[in-house]
Amino acid sequence: MSTTRTPRAAAGPGPGDPVFAQRYRAVCSRDQRFDGQFITGVHSTGIYCRPSCPAATPNPGNVSFFLTAAAAHEAGLRACKRCLPDAVPGSPAWNMRDDLAARAMRLIGDGAIERDGVPGLAGQLGYTPRHLTRVLVSELGAGPLALARAHRAQTARILLINTTLSMTDVAFTAGFGSVRQFNETIAAVYERTPSALRQSTSRERNPDRGDSDAHGTTITLQLPARAPFDGRGLLRFLGVRAIAGVETATAQRYARTVRLPHGPATVELSLAGTAAAPVVTCAATLNTLADLAPLVGRVRRLLDLDADSAAIDLALRADPQLEPSVRVTPGIRVPGTLDPEETLFRALIGQQVSVAAARTALTRLTHALGDTLAAPDGGFSTDGAPTLLFPTSARIAAEGRDVLRGPAVRINTIVRVAADLERGDLVLSYGDTRTELEAKLTALPGIGPWTAGYVALRVLGTPDILLTSDLAIRQGASRLGLPGERRALAVRGREWAPWRSYAGMHLWRAASAPVGIL
Repeated sequence: MSTTRTPRAAAGPGPGDPVFAQRYRAVCSRDQRFDGQFITGVHSTGIYCRPSCPAATPNPGNVSFFLTAAAAHEAGLRACKRCLPDAVPGSPAWNMRDDLAARAMRLIGDGAIERDGVPGLAGQLGYTPRHLTRVLVSELGAGPLALARAHRAQTARILLINTTLSMTDVAFTAGFGSVRQFNETIAAVYERTPSALRQSTSRERNPDRGDSDAHGTTITLQLPARAPFDGRGLLRFLGVRAIAGVETATAQRYARTVRLPHGPATVELSLAGTAAAPVVTCAATLNTLADLAPLVGRVRRLLDLDADSAAIDLALRADPQLEPSVRVTPGIRVPGTLDPEETLFRALIGQQVSVAAARTALTRLTHALGDTLAAPDGGFSTDGAPTLLFPTSARIAAEGRDVLRGPAVRINTIVRVAADLERGDLVLSYGDTRTELEAKLTALPGIGPWTAGYVALRVLGTPDILLTSDLAIRQGASRLGLPGERRALAVRGREWAPWRSYAGMHLWRAASAPVGIL
């Protein structure tokens, strides 16, 4: 294995640079907060590690820092067998940034290259494959194929650890074109055969791994979160908005149906781990295991598992009015979505009505137009598990007027948006920029800034949106001693940048919290 140093343009700043110095201090202190945010390449040993790796701290002259595992692979490095650098929360940068590289990373994580190839990915982003490759190599140190290869290797490692799937099933589920390609990639990245990787990491990391049948319908995974993690608050947010038949939620568990690229699925998420090392157990029943990687990416986005919660809390605690809420609820998260189109319909139906009223309307719509999901044995669930799929845009466009209630203007907007989605005139994508997404939504009659901002918040995970027109947010602000008037709150909110979305979650929580707990 070559250990030739990669050019600094690809690897990032070198010794003497302030960014390098900051990252090297994190490595020296073995600070777990930086795990997943960057990768430490050690050229003297030919490996790359997470910042908290317990091995001896390398000499700075032998170190390069990378933003992606793919860049480390391109530099001729292999993953550390001791710290397993890809078994950590992902980088929060892909939500914080809105440039081409970040948008591409969001789509790669959703399996865009496996489904559509590099030309399809480039087309979604509005660029040629050549230009996209040039930007990714310059910004991240690796092109789209290398980034997808690293993503496949990480998916394969998850499958090897958490399932008893055959090696052939693991290879094709992870997105490899052949078993030979799978074997070569695992050997290059981890310097082990797939069988050896399964034996060593299963024993070391997950002795109670889940199981799945040989044809790959049901699978259980452990997804790490970055601490602190307000998992209960997330499930509470999702639970009060749960649509009967589609979702169920308790203090520790959330389950729902979802449409994935290759078919419907059910997923059950439960909180596990410790406060210092939180974990979410994800049990999924899939139509095909080809949907596993997109599902994992979407679950991570739904629960905002990769957020830099320590940095967010530190910044928001600086405001004396927010500090009590941050102290009571460390690690607050911004809920994402498993289905962007569903989130848009939820926002449209929830405009200017209470959460309870919106849930009632959405339940009525789903029970009238949603498809029933058969259980794996061909029957239907009788244990209270979700069995309905949220209606498709085609059904809402064709039959929504017969079911929806309320002002005619709102119904017209919902049906028109459904028709636009069905025709492809409106496309919601994880690869959109916030500006693009909000612009194409507000260009439609009946959609205003609140709806567009809320959809951007949930679909893109944008960290810096404060919905000052939201009544509950203004009420929460008043309860915390902050300005309750829209313009004054917007001015005060500038101090919370770039974390205004998380501040907004604290304000939403304050609006519904019992008196005396803040």
